[in-house]
Amino acid sequence: MAARQDLPAHVGIIMDGNGRWAKKRGLPRKMGHRAGADAFKKIARYANRIGLKYLTAYVFSTENWKRPKDEVDSILSLLRSYLDEMENYRRENIRVRFIGDRSVFDAGIQAKMARAEEQSKDATGLTLILAINYGGRAEIAHAARQIARAVQAGRLSPEAVTEETFGDYLYTAGIPDVDLLIRPSGEYRLSNFLLWQTAYAEYVFMSGVLWPDFKPETLEEALREYRSRSRRFGGLSASDS
Repeated sequence: MAARQDLPAHVGIIMDGNGRWAKKRGLPRKMGHRAGADAFKKIARYANRIGLKYLTAYVFSTENWKRPKDEVDSILSLLRSYLDEMENYRRENIRVRFIGDRSVFDAGIQAKMARAEEQSKDATGLTLILAINYGGRAEIAHAARQIARAVQAGRLSPEAVTEETFGDYLYTAGIPDVDLLIRPSGEYRLSNFLLWQTAYAEYVFMSGVLWPDFKPETLEEALREYRSRSRRFGGLSASDS
């Protein structure tokens, strides 16, 4: 499939509704997460085929540790299995990056993350960004601490701290801001996801689908909605002037 010219550069997805999907079917919540992981693999590969350049998925938030231990353990088990499959992405020309505080994970998971990033670093297709143990506020606080240290050490002057400079200290440094943010499942909030990077994103909330049922045609529906929007970035469109 040839790369399309009608795509946003960067799409963010909050993969919501796994637990409700399982509950509707009388299944344990971990089965919903497994179905959600399968849906994500299909969406990532489809995004690569159509020529999307950046896709960031909210995999596991800093708040998700509050969930029952059995559910957290099942999510971490899925993560380990998923990381073992990352070689497939390299062969498909997909570059993998992780954002979030990975220091909380065991050495095995951290090593798998580092290996996936290293092995796929030269890929030129989709850049797939996985937000794991990620929180938008924590990311901003982390960037502020890094900047404070740079100022304290004399490497940076306070006057040099601009929005662009601040962006260079975020986990997503070098990645364009989000153009389209998609959230299925009927929730209408960001849930601490990419707070800085979505300042001018178009939001598409999809109430009629839970994440495990999210398909390529669902993504296309969101892309059609995105194309119908007039993006002003604080200015005026031609029809407004």
